[in-house]
Amino acid sequence: MASTHERFNLHTTPEKFYLEPCGDGSDEVLAIDRVSTEMTLAVRGDVPASADTRTICGLIGTIRLVAGMYLCVITNKKKVGDLLGHAVWKAVDFDIISYKKTILHLTDNQMQDNKTFMSMINNVLHTDGFYFATDCDLTHTLQRLANTSPEFQEMSLMERGDQRFVWNGHLLREFVARPELHKYVFPVVHGFITMKSSCINGKVFEWSVISRRSCFRAGVRYYVRGIDSEGHAANYVETEQIVQYNGAKASFVQTRGSIPFYWSQRPNLKYKPKPQISKTVNHLDGFQKHFDSQIILYGRQVILNLINQKGSEMPLELIFDKMVTSARNSMIKYIAFDFHKECSHMRWHRLQMLLDMVAEMQSEFGYFLVDADGKVVLNQEGIFRSNCMDCLDRTNVIQSLLASRSLQSQLQRMRVLHMGQHIQEQADFEKMFKNAWADNADACAKQYAGTGALKTDFTRTGKRTQLGLLMDGWNSMVRYYKNNFCDGFRQDSIDFFLGNYAVDEADWSSPLQEPKDWKFLTFPIIMVVAFSMCIICLLMAGETWTETLAYVLFWGAASVVTGGLILFNGRDFVDAPKLVQREKLD
Repeated sequence: MASTHERFNLHTTPEKFYLEPCGDGSDEVLAIDRVSTEMTLAVRGDVPASADTRTICGLIGTIRLVAGMYLCVITNKKKVGDLLGHAVWKAVDFDIISYKKTILHLTDNQMQDNKTFMSMINNVLHTDGFYFATDCDLTHTLQRLANTSPEFQEMSLMERGDQRFVWNGHLLREFVARPELHKYVFPVVHGFITMKSSCINGKVFEWSVISRRSCFRAGVRYYVRGIDSEGHAANYVETEQIVQYNGAKASFVQTRGSIPFYWSQRPNLKYKPKPQISKTVNHLDGFQKHFDSQIILYGRQVILNLINQKGSEMPLELIFDKMVTSARNSMIKYIAFDFHKECSHMRWHRLQMLLDMVAEMQSEFGYFLVDADGKVVLNQEGIFRSNCMDCLDRTNVIQSLLASRSLQSQLQRMRVLHMGQHIQEQADFEKMFKNAWADNADACAKQYAGTGALKTDFTRTGKRTQLGLLMDGWNSMVRYYKNNFCDGFRQDSIDFFLGNYAVDEADWSSPLQEPKDWKFLTFPIIMVVAFSMCIICLLMAGETWTETLAYVLFWGAASVVTGGLILFNGRDFVDAPKLVQREKLD
């Protein structure tokens, strides 16, 4: 496999950027013209001595803003660990550098829009969880990589990357068609990676969890639900658990993703907006597209649907069940488990019911295993696809329990664990395992919902605690605020970064300068004034109690009525995306 350069000196002159690889003896330099934006290969001798020089960790790509092209670079990185002898890095800090030397040619409105687009790029880049490697492929599972052709193995990282998980694919569009430039760029994945060295029975092994978040139908909690016309599911994450010991390696893969038909759940100031199911599209067509691709990629599918089977979530469960029945596909098995009902009143031991239900299937699916000689001993024949409403909290709890069971079998097969020994008895490893899966939950939740995950006290400790319930309440309040008043901007940021919306310099009309409806300012001001007057009347009583009561009732009624009007027109008050028209399914 053609590896990419690990580090660069970025030389900047008024006319060009020069990207010079560090420490590999190469004389080649990538030159980028700041006026024409043309990219060419030059030599070190072409770099002017007067150029400003700084060291960078990598090039994410280029993107067009209102002011023109910008260079996106990684300025700091942190080593996560080694995967099969190759370093894996987390991108920690970034910079966005303008090709243009000045933006004085822009109007005031254009300058403001350019600043907003810059904020959007920074918002995405500083959403924790970007990882990369320069000499190994993070976008594919070990099993997929073991079943590829020699031609595939010779491809560059850019050519062979699984496009579902290449988050900088849009930013690298100008590099893709030019193989000679591939050594200067690499795929960046988004999600979570942890790598730990562990010891059980005096035997040291490497244990890793890699969660790859899909960039297809990517977005935030309430603005991206269900699937799109291609069958891509919202908040889709592929999670691979890897064990390495004495040259042997094993992996166990699971997926999560939104309920795969057409539905939405737009924020409207209510704590839990009612899900809306489309009545005008062919759900089965999208459902089959989704699972056709999943079966090709992973084999048999066991759906673990963890949503409530009553209340507002019930219609989703009924249609999901109906879709599976209508598809009549022997490769798909559907299991509905009402997580909240079964585990209510702190009865978390009842999760064992679900584990027992799927134990035989998990044994049949197995896991991927390669022995010390490089021979493939086992392949994973199927996969568990878990979901709740957000595919975050309940989902991660179940995935961690399934991963633990698989790991038990793998470590026994590798003779790290003796027969009869259990992972749960290895206190140090068990603590590390649970914390890593809880960290995985937090990372996925922050990227999609804006806060850490709920129920992580169970993942970390194996039991539900009062402190955990309090933390869940706090995170729920923060989610409510962010989902209603911040997520339109976050959705726009992701759409812009991934290329779902592109700036056109030649024909610029700003979608960002949308004027607010008159209700947006009027109703909240009236409500605040009315509520304040109600409090004042209570504190400064009138001459008679009847007079005071009359004032309190009047202003109280005014604040309640205005509050009711705000809730009735809730969608006018939330922060909605502006760049891409989201599907209107309701």
